[in-house]
Amino acid sequence: MQQHTRMGAATLAAALERFPEARFLKIAHDIALTHHERYDGTGYPQGLKRDEIPLCGRIVALADVYDALTSKRVYKAAFDHSLARSIILKDSGTHFDPDVVDAFLAVENEIVAIRERYLEEALVMLTTSAACQTNRP
Repeated sequence: MQQHTRMGAATLAAALERFPEARFLKIAHDIALTHHERYDGTGYPQGLKRDEIPLCGRIVALADVYDALTSKRVYKAAFDHSLARSIILKDSGTHFDPDVVDAFLAVENEIVAIRERYLEEALVMLTTSAACQTNRP
């Protein structure tokens, strides 16, 4: 599991070599490599801490955890926003950059609204797909 950060970064580095003008690939590379680093330095793969972690990695670290907490998995039910929020707040300064946590809190109502909209759209797509499957000859 811990190798996915390096494997993703290597893949994006190869793409960046081939397309150096695609600057978004540099950001994607940094995200892939650093989104499991922790603000206190106990993450992986490099044990980076604080500002050693690129800002994009610090942002995606929080987004990734929020998504994992609020999404249903085969091994757990989806947590509601308030529980995910409390976990993120508890880990501010250890797992997460406190400034990124503050930014999350400043827009949390928008995050919840976007999440709900996409969940509704996914439900409509699943329902439509199931209906199409049952109507096949």
